Amino acid sequence: MTRVVGLMSGTSYDGIDVAAADLAFDGSEIVLHPLGALGYPMDPGIRELVGAALPPAQTSMADVCRLDTVLGQAFGEAAARGAEELADGRADLVVSHGQTLFHWIDDGRARGTLQLGQPAWIAERTGLPVVSDLRSRDITRGGQGAPLVSILDVLLLPPGPTARAALNLGGIANLTLVRPDGDVLAYDLGPANALVDLACRRYFGRPYDVDGEIAASGSVSEKLLAALLDEPYFRRSPPKSTGKELFHGGYLDAALLGVPDLAPDDIVATVTELTARLVATECGTHRVGELIVSGGGVRNGWLMRRIRELARAGDAAVRIRPIDDLGLPSDGKEAYAFALLGFLTFHGVTGTVPACTGADTATVLGSITPGHSPLRLPEPPGVVPTRLRIEPPVARGSKA
Repeated sequence: MTRVVGLMSGTSYDGIDVAAADLAFDGSEIVLHPLGALGYPMDPGIRELVGAALPPAQTSMADVCRLDTVLGQAFGEAAARGAEELADGRADLVVSHGQTLFHWIDDGRARGTLQLGQPAWIAERTGLPVVSDLRSRDITRGGQGAPLVSILDVLLLPPGPTARAALNLGGIANLTLVRPDGDVLAYDLGPANALVDLACRRYFGRPYDVDGEIAASGSVSEKLLAALLDEPYFRRSPPKSTGKELFHGGYLDAALLGVPDLAPDDIVATVTELTARLVATECGTHRVGELIVSGGGVRNGWLMRRIRELARAGDAAVRIRPIDDLGLPSDGKEAYAFALLGFLTFHGVTGTVPACTGADTATVLGSITPGHSPLRLPEPPGVVPTRLRIEPPVARGSKA
């Protein structure tokens, strides 16, 4: 059994999600025992630096160097807290997604990706080996490097009588589809919280729309919505990935040119509706019968209401439920997913599903930074896992 601390900071960059888990191989299954999750708030000064460096802003190599350092130190503190509070001071491994500053997409193909948060700071702070830079290897094989969470989804959701899908509503919305015949697909739909948070900060001085209250008070502008939906990305076939390189303030401003003097609450209502319609369209296209939802957007009651109202598979409403029902917390899913990815890397097991990322083959992901002790990697299990089983925690030293 390996005790792993997973770290994730998404496109909202408001904090670091921390999760700890005991993981073990059991034949062709991986058994995951969740130990808990917590949110580590991002220092306002670091958030300001990240915001100032994100596209379409211009930055310098000096700023990149500073960000790599201060983010690494922040991830190190978050990992130390997770190792102590969640893993009882007995973690074996830390896995850090880092903070994405740029995801390079050229004509639909991923050319490179940049996540900052120097892992040496994490290794030094915790004394543990650190798996990081998990996206780049998939890109070298022609993949999108995203959505990497798809491996957790595919292992967790066996095929059913109708299509099943896992939806994560972070800054960007991503979807993993599992068809009844076992075929899988995954991709980024487009913005989830990214534009909602942007509009809330710009017009209301709030970091996000609490429970969707602002959106519920406004009216959807069909003209603005049509302009937003005119983005060519939405018409591209998956696999595909995106981020704030595309869905930033400039994208919203360009759409707003045709609807001047729109009330701020109507803008928030419209960008919220954009996400709901994107989700509903994909559910209809793939005839999704069950949708498992996670991410910060789950807490937006108005967004979830609109998704439920719009999502249809033929004539039947889609069954929507949170991933909590399957044993993982909605807010902590991605941190647990990266704990799983690091566990696979540590054991020399591939961590991607080529049908989901678009790569030509599955690969072992990431780089490993040693901790204070000599690095000793376990023997590979000799079998490719086909299922993920989530069970309650067990005592350290017991067999999973």
